[in-house]
Amino acid sequence: MNVTISTMTIAITLSMILMMLNYWLTLMKPDNEKLSPYECGFDPLESARLPFSIRFFPVAILFLLFDLEIALLLPLPWAIQLPFPTYTFTWALTILLLLTLGLAYEWIQGGLEWAE
Repeated sequence: MNVTISTMTIAITLSMILMMLNYWLTLMKPDNEKLSPYECGFDPLESARLPFSIRFFPVAILFLLFDLEIALLLPLPWAIQLPFPTYTFTWALTILLLLTLGLAYEWIQGGLEWAE
C-alpha cells in the first residue's frame, strides 16, 4: 500500500509542479493577428463560420464505418486458426454482407451524390 500511495503522491506533485511552471513561464500576449481566424497575411474575404454541406456527413459516416470494418476484420487470419474457423468466417462474411448491403442501399437512394 505504501508503494501505491508514494507513486500517486509523486505523480500528483510532479503534475502540479509542471502545470504551475507552464502557467508562469508562458507568454500570454494576444493581439489582433493571433485572434483573427486567418494568419496567412491577408484579411478574410468571407466569414470563417461557413456551415458544412449536409452531404458531407453521410460520406464521412460511411468512411468511418468502412475504417471500422478493417479494424474488425484485421484479426481474421489469426482467428481462422481457432478450433471452429467456420464460425469466425461466418461472422466476418455477415459483417461484410451488412456493410455491402448498406452501401448499395445508400448508392441506390442517391445519398452519395454531391450535386443535385
